[in-house]
Amino acid sequence: MKTSLLALASLLTLTTGFTPINVRTPITSTTLSAGGFEWEDPSEAFDQGVDNPFKNPDLMKDTEGNMKVDPARLLGPRLQGSNLYFIGMMGSGKSAVGDVIARRMGTYNFLDTDEIIEKAAGMSIPDIFKSEGEEAFREAEAQILDSVHAYVRCVVSTGGGIVCRMQNWSKLQTGIVVYLQVEPEVIMKRIEGTDRPLLQTENPLETMKNLMEERKDKYQQADITIEITADMNEDDVADAVVKEIHDFIDDNPPAWKKAKAKAQAEGLDWVQ
Repeated sequence: MKTSLLALASLLTLTTGFTPINVRTPITSTTLSAGGFEWEDPSEAFDQGVDNPFKNPDLMKDTEGNMKVDPARLLGPRLQGSNLYFIGMMGSGKSAVGDVIARRMGTYNFLDTDEIIEKAAGMSIPDIFKSEGEEAFREAEAQILDSVHAYVRCVVSTGGGIVCRMQNWSKLQTGIVVYLQVEPEVIMKRIEGTDRPLLQTENPLETMKNLMEERKDKYQQADITIEITADMNEDDVADAVVKEIHDFIDDNPPAWKKAKAKAQAEGLDWVQ
């Protein structure tokens, strides 16, 4: 069960059918003169001129009201390679929604940490819990995340308890963390008939509520929280996630972009 990091890293190719890229392609940028110094304008290398489509009605709809472009398709250039990490309780839809978003984006690959662990161990998650225990599972989960976070352009679905280890947060926070928040009663209906190791108790619903309460503060550290109701399907949730990510990028621009905007707002001709 204690698979090496090297084996886990190579397993990403075997289990997903692609070779993740962890090296950005060098981009030639123009050297400019500013304040007597030479510098490379980062906007040329990173800013591909893609704005929030939800704030551009002309881009979103044509004259007949049909969508001109899928907003998810425009996330890639705006994320600049940053990964998306989905966190939340079991049954919250992390895998289903993550897969939908990755497919719609087109340039990102989808990874499910639970699926990778199952293929690495050669057994299901419930069997891992039975034979190795929860601690061994959490250790393997941390190793998988340690391998995954080194790559770019990935949508990653994580296990419900991955937030419980502080060491995992240093990896999650290298990307954008999305918390799918679902009421326990809704989750219990979704997972009815499935084998969930942590819910093998006399009162599974009460156990679910206790787990959610224990993890609440950790889940709330996410960059984005999506409140999911019983009437929302995976496409509805994906739409909500895409919009929130676009808004998050607007509200959290890179430092160089904020500095440039500030200078321009103050009327400073700082680039010649």
